[in-house]
Amino acid sequence: MKPGWQVGSIFGIPLLIDTSWFIILALFTWSYGLSLQQQPGYDPVTAWVTGLVLSLALFGSVLLHELGHSLVARSQGIKVNSITLFLFGGVASIDRESKMPGQAFQVAIAGPAVSFALFLLLALLTRGLVGNTPPHLVASTLSGINLALALFNMIPGLPLDGGQVLKAAVWKATGSRIKGLRWAARAGQVLGWVAIALGVMLYLQSPANGFDALWIGLIGWFVINNASSYSRVSDVQEAVGGLLAAAVMTREFRVVDATLTLQAFNENYIQQESGIAPAFFASSDGRYRGMIKPEDLQEIERSLWETTTLNDIVHPLLEIPSVTETASLSDVIDQLDTQELRSITVLSPAGAVAGMIDRGDIVRAVVEKLKVPVPDALINRIKEEGTYPPGLPLGAIAKSLNQGE
Repeated sequence: MKPGWQVGSIFGIPLLIDTSWFIILALFTWSYGLSLQQQPGYDPVTAWVTGLVLSLALFGSVLLHELGHSLVARSQGIKVNSITLFLFGGVASIDRESKMPGQAFQVAIAGPAVSFALFLLLALLTRGLVGNTPPHLVASTLSGINLALALFNMIPGLPLDGGQVLKAAVWKATGSRIKGLRWAARAGQVLGWVAIALGVMLYLQSPANGFDALWIGLIGWFVINNASSYSRVSDVQEAVGGLLAAAVMTREFRVVDATLTLQAFNENYIQQESGIAPAFFASSDGRYRGMIKPEDLQEIERSLWETTTLNDIVHPLLEIPSVTETASLSDVIDQLDTQELRSITVLSPAGAVAGMIDRGDIVRAVVEKLKVPVPDALINRIKEEGTYPPGLPLGAIAKSLNQGE
């Protein structure tokens, strides 16, 4: 979801409003306003004002629901980036997942628990208010809505909270976060199609229920899209989790004589390269001396290039970012991101240079594992730009995998 407008913050968490929120706010206000005008004692002004207050209070309930998730996540040391209100309710954007299934369950259940608590409080408040007045109507309606919100969100399928609870349960039972995600995503897809079917059936039974049918169908479409996204994430997680550095690395590096002068290296290698330059490693007497960074030449007076050798500017292998051939791909991705590297060196068990890995190599290996065709032009662009393509959050996926299965 794209960021919306920030309208404030709650407990230090930015509150965002998506454009679609204004649409649904207007629809709810219109619907409530028209309905209230049919009741005795509600003139048009009172009906519309009450409808607006009820609509805003509804989204206030959604906000508190998401705040429940957010505060529990933050208690686990998880950064909460924002809470966004949009067409279908709200969503809390958190920096990472919980580390353990029990903690994931706590975050998931917090939202419905807040909604159920609001239902009880509002139900008690309703008893003390005079009937058929705007305050009584707002409190009683919100009480029912919060009960429905709590129960609806506990339906076991992603992206609903019940889907997160199901994911945590399967994760706990199987010991695999990926299996939990896949089960919950598939359940969400089934539920989405059921909702669309119910919407169609409702409309066929009575076209007068067209708005309700459309709304149910839209919810089903939203659930299917989000559940499918979760399913794709689980596939990518499985692909990343099954790869080691040795399977991803390429031989896109060159070994040069460590006794070469900087002038000879520049003329015979750097100036001869076109396109993406490979990594350079210097060796002598049959041993790797380290990495040569072409940009280091600019730190040395040009007049000294004839007498300075690569041995003088080499970066020993133990001092450069590297991984072993048996390192997991999630570790490789994490190191590239945390150290802000364009590429990383892969070392053999003997300490020799075995290969190089950059983000283009990672994307190629992952999509091949998923059996998805990808053009070489895209891989080359990723290599040049040093960023993953939109919609492929490999950094976040690697971070979740490194939290442990």
